[in-house]
Amino acid sequence: MAAYTRLFEPVKIGKVEVKNKIAMAPMGVLGLVTQDGCFSQRAIDYYIERARGGTGLIITSVTKVENEIEAFKPGMVPTVSVNPPRFIATAGELTERVHAYNTRIFLQLGMGFGRVASPVMLAGEPVAPSAIPNFWEPAITCRELATREVETLVRRAGEAAEIAVEAGFDGVEIHAMHEGYLLDQFTIALFNRRTDKYGGDLRGRLTFPIEIVQEIKKRVGKEFPVLLRFSIKNFIKDWRQGGLPGEVFTEKGRDVEEALAAARILEAAGYDGFDADAGSYDAWYWAHPPLYQEHGCYLPLTQKLKEAVKVPVIVAGRMDEPDLAERALVEGKADMIAIGRGLLTDAQWASKAMAGRVDRIRPCIGCHDGCLGRGFLGRPLSCAVNPACGREKEYGIERASSARKVMIIGGGVAGMEAARVAVLRGHQVALYEKSDQLGGHVIAAAVPEFKKDDARLLEWYKTELRELQVEINLNREVTPELVLEKNPDAVVVATGSKPAMPDVPGIDKGKVGTATDILLGKKQAGDKVVIIGGGLAGCETALWLARQGKEVTIIEILDDLMRAGIPVPYMNRIMLIEMLRYQGVEWRTGTGLLEVTDAGVILIDRSFHRTTLPADTVVVAAGFTPEQGLYRALMGKMPGLYLIGDSREPRNIMGAIWDAYEVARNI
Repeated sequence: MAAYTRLFEPVKIGKVEVKNKIAMAPMGVLGLVTQDGCFSQRAIDYYIERARGGTGLIITSVTKVENEIEAFKPGMVPTVSVNPPRFIATAGELTERVHAYNTRIFLQLGMGFGRVASPVMLAGEPVAPSAIPNFWEPAITCRELATREVETLVRRAGEAAEIAVEAGFDGVEIHAMHEGYLLDQFTIALFNRRTDKYGGDLRGRLTFPIEIVQEIKKRVGKEFPVLLRFSIKNFIKDWRQGGLPGEVFTEKGRDVEEALAAARILEAAGYDGFDADAGSYDAWYWAHPPLYQEHGCYLPLTQKLKEAVKVPVIVAGRMDEPDLAERALVEGKADMIAIGRGLLTDAQWASKAMAGRVDRIRPCIGCHDGCLGRGFLGRPLSCAVNPACGREKEYGIERASSARKVMIIGGGVAGMEAARVAVLRGHQVALYEKSDQLGGHVIAAAVPEFKKDDARLLEWYKTELRELQVEINLNREVTPELVLEKNPDAVVVATGSKPAMPDVPGIDKGKVGTATDILLGKKQAGDKVVIIGGGLAGCETALWLARQGKEVTIIEILDDLMRAGIPVPYMNRIMLIEMLRYQGVEWRTGTGLLEVTDAGVILIDRSFHRTTLPADTVVVAAGFTPEQGLYRALMGKMPGLYLIGDSREPRNIMGAIWDAYEVARNI
């Protein structure tokens, strides 16, 4: 019997019945698109895996209805109009296979990106409802679309819906009156200064989405479901500035009252449901909520939308905790639950929730490193904690032809992932950890309340290793002699890293501690805290301490915070910076530590100007250095020796997991 009864009740969108109330939220499939705008085999496998895992409704990546008015470079985004016959063929294979699992699938149709289109993606000039600055390059002014061009987009939407029907999709979702994309820009007064039928008051600004649904219904019939991706509040404080949770500010985009009025008009126009969220590119940490946002961050808004309309309301927004999802349905805050990144981390989310095995669901940690973060690096969609995501068939785990004896040294995330994968391959695994618990640096990283999903990940690993009956040896420091005595077929060294300490006078004073020391309570922070290092660890520690009422100053040698090493995804970085500012944290960039004194610290800038800053506590968050002693002692003495995770190169959780997965799946 299902542990979550409401989640697994059927629901109807228009006349289409969905077997349960779990939807896969639409997410861009960057890197999984062919040069002629079709879904690649990787994309097909990616969606099939989520259908196989029990998801009731899949809403695909945004798929452009045309590529002439707003021209993208080939292969950036699926596009129905570039090669319609081949699109129908490949998408038809996708829908056939999805339907075999009794899963419904809607094609998300996009009108364009408008001011938020990155010039890197474009093959031509950016366009918008009016002549307004491009979001990414404000010096570039977008070309205002002519009335006839908007009318063409409406016709293309109707043609795209016809293609969707021919390809076997069960419905379409219109992208998007959300997040500040082109269609949304038409509906927001801040961006729409038009004087034709597509501008003016709210009713005029809604003309574009109204004409789209009417065109689609005219072409394919009134019973073909049309959803609308819909932001209830934009959280725009100003151009390229967002409003934080709990912050009092004047909304310059769409506020709740206007959104509810718009929803009533759009429902009357023919939309069969709202896929609801919040945010905009100007407040991207709402549209793509990072770990600093609460789980279920849209629920207070969707509850109001539910009261305003009769058609189904789907809600996303970090809804990947089954208890929360069930409660939202019971309390009438949503009709369906959309899981986005939670289905990247675990395609079997629905099946595991139905079985009541929530402890087996691999959690999303809200980092964006493997999904949107990879997009910024020009790499295909995947997931930080699930390296097989987006390449399921070619990068899955298969049984080895023969079992081998594998010794894994280090019980951090890299060691645990290596052990998990090696056992699934059929090997005999022994995991050694010199401390009394598994987790490595993530134990400290998971202490702040906004990092609870890191703690969930550690618990997931412990559960998986227990279920797989992995031999775990705690409080056991491994020596080269022990390795040679055990004589394993393969040795995976995952001995981690240690905090880097600056070589300056006074660094050994009692007031100095590492971020790890402070987080684990080994040292207590005083009222005035100086943090040396403005990377991600330093900034998150600063936020945690500031929320405890500490007076915190960050010292960073670079010109800006969180700029060294692996890039922090845009939405995470911007939200963290704005939260630091909101909490009163100060920072000095282009500045280094010269000395720790009894009174505080002596700093030096690039002009060699010295300043003093009082401090009760100095927290060092200046990075890590790899622990490679054991590995180097074993080099040349045995075959099958591997070095992974922080012990190879200190990075982040994704780096540790991806190293381990790659190595272990090939032992």
